[in-house]
Amino acid sequence: MNVTHRLSSTPRGARLARCLTVAQLALWGIPYGSRTAESVALIVAELAANAVTHGRVPGRDFELRLALVTGSVRVEVSDARGERRPLGPKGEPELFAEAGRGLLLVEAFADRWEVVDREPLGKTVRAEVDLHTCENC
Repeated sequence: MNVTHRLSSTPRGARLARCLTVAQLALWGIPYGSRTAESVALIVAELAANAVTHGRVPGRDFELRLALVTGSVRVEVSDARGERRPLGPKGEPELFAEAGRGLLLVEAFADRWEVVDREPLGKTVRAEVDLHTCENC
């Protein structure tokens, strides 16, 4: 099962991505507040914020794809800025830095993540969260 949303590259679009994700997870039987739902929602919020902040191209939207695959939930956030690619966590950000912690959160909450080229242009950040059999553990 999968769902795709095209959203405006604005802070409002990023907030909507998180809301749509939580609603979709509930439709798939992953309850609000569960470990899986919280992890996926946090990852979507961070990747959508990054797409809006760093991947924005005027006049172009970003895309959110959610898929329920065997044993996990897959999140894909695509934007039009292929030349601005995260390389993954590069260590701890400065202690009082105002930015730079987002992908550390993705690293912490995702079981797997990667950055891939998007055709015809741009990039996709893909993350997977394994379904937990004991949601309260």
